[in-house]
Amino acid sequence: MPLTIQRIIQTAFLTAIVLSGLATAAQANDKAARHHMIAAANPYASQAGLDMLRAGGSAVDAAIAAQLVLTLVEPESSGIGGGTFMILWDPAKKHVTSFDGRETAPASATPGMFLDAQGQPRGHMDVIPGGLSVGVPGAIAMLELAHRKYGRLPWAKLFEPAIRLAQNGFPVGRKLAATLRAFPQMARMPDIKAYFYKPDGTPLAQGEILKNPELAATLKAIAQGGAKAFYTGPIAAAIVDKVDHAPVNPGGMKLADLAGYEAKERAPVCGVYRAYRLCSMAPPSSGGVSVLQILGMLARFPEKDLQPDTLSEIHLFSEASRLAFADRAKYVGDPDAVHVPVAALLDKAYLAQRSALIDPAHDMGTAEAGTPPIKHAALDFAPQRTPQLPGTSHLVVVDDRGQVVSMTMTVEFVFGSEMMAKGFFLNNELTDFSFEPERDGKPVANAPAPGKRPMSAMAPTIVFDSRGHFRIALGSPGGPIIIPYVAETLVAMLDGGLGPQAAAALPHHANPNGPTILEKGTPITAYAGALTAMGHKVVEFDLESGLHIIERTPKGYIGGADPRRDGVALGD
Repeated sequence: MPLTIQRIIQTAFLTAIVLSGLATAAQANDKAARHHMIAAANPYASQAGLDMLRAGGSAVDAAIAAQLVLTLVEPESSGIGGGTFMILWDPAKKHVTSFDGRETAPASATPGMFLDAQGQPRGHMDVIPGGLSVGVPGAIAMLELAHRKYGRLPWAKLFEPAIRLAQNGFPVGRKLAATLRAFPQMARMPDIKAYFYKPDGTPLAQGEILKNPELAATLKAIAQGGAKAFYTGPIAAAIVDKVDHAPVNPGGMKLADLAGYEAKERAPVCGVYRAYRLCSMAPPSSGGVSVLQILGMLARFPEKDLQPDTLSEIHLFSEASRLAFADRAKYVGDPDAVHVPVAALLDKAYLAQRSALIDPAHDMGTAEAGTPPIKHAALDFAPQRTPQLPGTSHLVVVDDRGQVVSMTMTVEFVFGSEMMAKGFFLNNELTDFSFEPERDGKPVANAPAPGKRPMSAMAPTIVFDSRGHFRIALGSPGGPIIIPYVAETLVAMLDGGLGPQAAAALPHHANPNGPTILEKGTPITAYAGALTAMGHKVVEFDLESGLHIIERTPKGYIGGADPRRDGVALGD
């Protein structure tokens, strides 16, 4: 089994353990909202966002308030110690834009930073804990940039719900409690043991009250001083101290790394699927390009062959996914560091050529990267084989003025680097780089380098109808499997006519250019034999997604929240 797929499957198994026993589905708001709506991964986060919307805030305001609460109530998945990507639709200007808050490597980073003494890649799980894996957090800088351009409420007001919950405490949710049960080995890290474990050595259980006065103080400082209070002064010093004096794998971050961080506004990547226009994140995220590639390759097939969770849909989707993942592994990286041929990868003739490789009756096996029509000279990159691991969250918002935000946030793996500074967890985002800087004598596009952003799979997406009106906003966590989660949900809604909640709850399948993965315990596992006969190598695993969706309908906004997490959609 290829190393990449083996690690992806191992990771799917690890994260799926978290969800065992979480049988009660989170319910979205069945009633259409006329004015505004938010769907996020925890009810406290959704409520914080709704409070901002009711106060006249923008979608950006609501997203910020929700993310700050998620830092507290869903620390295993995202937070201010990590990064985020946001895509935004401004109906007043008829303009789509995106914001890049991806973490960056410190100046001490080297291409071979994750190699052992023999020059071989170290194990992923070996380098995740500690300081070596920590990138400069980008979330706060990005949120401030987006607020400066699209916020309506005062910056400090957005912090009030999270500060209140951190001071007064909140009941531990089912997902956080399940995560602590599933990863008892993390108690070896001092911060996790001190924060989540009781004197008798047992972790906090669902419903027990957890307070975080240190995070409340941190949020107060940022509320008063803006992003500067995070990237300089005591908070920055605490981050650097923790990274450089980590109990394992110490890193080499400096104050100048934080002070020099810049969030970026970038043009999104957009494309067409049937009568719809879709916009998503451009590199350094591979998510948007890969989702659009998959849909572009599927567009030649009739809708009847792409109905949700049918044998034909699973097969055709798997083949398109193979081809997209092959291109992703070779061509995508930080566009500020390497040339990423986005236009060529989405060229209609190129996608038609790639789609022609799909046999409706047989699996193609491991796909090779294609040769897109690159117009400018580019390095000849080797494919990477290091996967990203999931520890991510997603939310969507629509405000009273029709502004739309789709935002995916991450600390990378569960509890990131497993270390805290000033009340929040620090990411392990640098393990999203390829551990091999070279393969077969060729450089890898996603190799580590100072100041570089690691490639991501996050794919916050907004869909527009044929008249250019907002139709759907969605996204998901899930490591590299974010790409099929988002793409198959779009197929289910646009070709299958499913609503947000039904689409979010669909059984999942995925093929990141290896075995075809079917979600364990769901009806689609009945196709295993037929897929095997078509040449697929089929495996069954629990798959963790966290889809959140808002759809505009003639009756108003309808929300969907993935039953695999604690999320809820709220609106008026």
